[in-house]
Amino acid sequence: MIDNKKQRQKLQTLDPDYRNKNFEEVENNFSDEQALAEANRCIQCKNPKCVEGCPVNVQIPEFIKKIKEGNIEEAGKLIRQTNFLPSVCGRVCPQEHQCEGKCVLGIKGQPIAIGALERYVGDKTSSDIKAIKPSGKKIAIIGSGCAGMSAAADLSKAGHKITVFEALHALGGVLRYGIPEFRLPRNVLDKEIDFLKKLGVEFKTNVIIGKSLTLKDLFDDGYKAVFISSGAGLPKMLNVPGENLNGVYSANEFLTRVNLMKAHRKDSPTPLKIGKRAVIIGGGNTAMDSARVSKRIGFEEVIIIYRRSEEELPARKAEIEHAKEEGVKFLMLHSPLEIIGDNKDVKSVKLQTMELGEPDNSGRRSPVPVEGKTVDLEVDTVIIALGTNPNPIIQRSMKEDNIDLKVDKRGYIIINPQTGETSLSGVWAGGDIAPSGESTAINAMGAGKKAAKAINKYLC
Repeated sequence: MIDNKKQRQKLQTLDPDYRNKNFEEVENNFSDEQALAEANRCIQCKNPKCVEGCPVNVQIPEFIKKIKEGNIEEAGKLIRQTNFLPSVCGRVCPQEHQCEGKCVLGIKGQPIAIGALERYVGDKTSSDIKAIKPSGKKIAIIGSGCAGMSAAADLSKAGHKITVFEALHALGGVLRYGIPEFRLPRNVLDKEIDFLKKLGVEFKTNVIIGKSLTLKDLFDDGYKAVFISSGAGLPKMLNVPGENLNGVYSANEFLTRVNLMKAHRKDSPTPLKIGKRAVIIGGGNTAMDSARVSKRIGFEEVIIIYRRSEEELPARKAEIEHAKEEGVKFLMLHSPLEIIGDNKDVKSVKLQTMELGEPDNSGRRSPVPVEGKTVDLEVDTVIIALGTNPNPIIQRSMKEDNIDLKVDKRGYIIINPQTGETSLSGVWAGGDIAPSGESTAINAMGAGKKAAKAINKYLC
């Protein structure tokens, strides 16, 4: 008989040769039996480090105890006290670096599958809508991503009238345009957004604050506070020759065009050109998403190029494993020197061979060029997945209006890290627009909750 304290339950996955041709969700939820077996592994620590590892401090042992007791509805209520997106976070958060990374069972064995249990509970339960006494005060939130939705939920529960302004035509921010459906099904995301609508949150799409409206317009319209969570929409590029050739995309553009605009379809008004070989530059979760999407839309060969070794890949382990299973290849210790074209189209990339030197500030060993050693690789498409910089639209509009919104040299809005307050009275910011770089869903949610608490105190 298997000892449940040792044997971690695993999510079942679709066959790789089937799933790499469609956008169906790769992982199935735990069965009731699996969830109970996994919950029974939890030793209910008196000093639960897993809670410390969660940016929104979900009461993890408590909700797992409710699963043990067979009370799934109560488990859902416990999670949603601090995290109203359990189905989303259970799927996309880097648990191995957060809650699961702190689990004491992981010291000598395998940690509790907290993320899988969270999504199990999230999918099987729904949020309670309770009567709320209106405060009579209006708050504007810019951006409908994780930080914005988190702030909207908490401020709505405090009785304030919330309006979320979204620049795109669809809600969800990076959860919708950046993360593919095979990792985060749209019905799961829509369920969480519907909860906000039932709370009374109003959403206005196709409104670009800084263009359609200014912050001054919002205050003139009676909003008493503004939370800026407009994200990091400006991609980082390689700054090598050939980046302007046809067939070179930032991961932002590539994923948005596929996820939101369905540009991989033949009937798309702005179709992608799909060739034989795509290369993705980078090693994070966005690189894995880009590679796995490339495989699904028809590229025969997909290669991830990363300047360090596989050991230093920053992506979630599960995403790396899934990419490999689906046929994505990895070329480690190489870095682009030049993208080469024929007329205006990409034809190849010149790669510098690298080796690892001393560790850098992040603790990872720094890549060092191997003198005189390069590789030429024929390609049809290059996708650059090196991260993003803050969306600059609001900052530029404020500067044009001579309003002193403090930003740092990279364009991030400077905030009080404890409250999210900016240099302007009545204005808060958080998520990827702030210097802390809240690059994960749950971290951005934490930033939204922090700002909501400060805004509520300011208004009351």
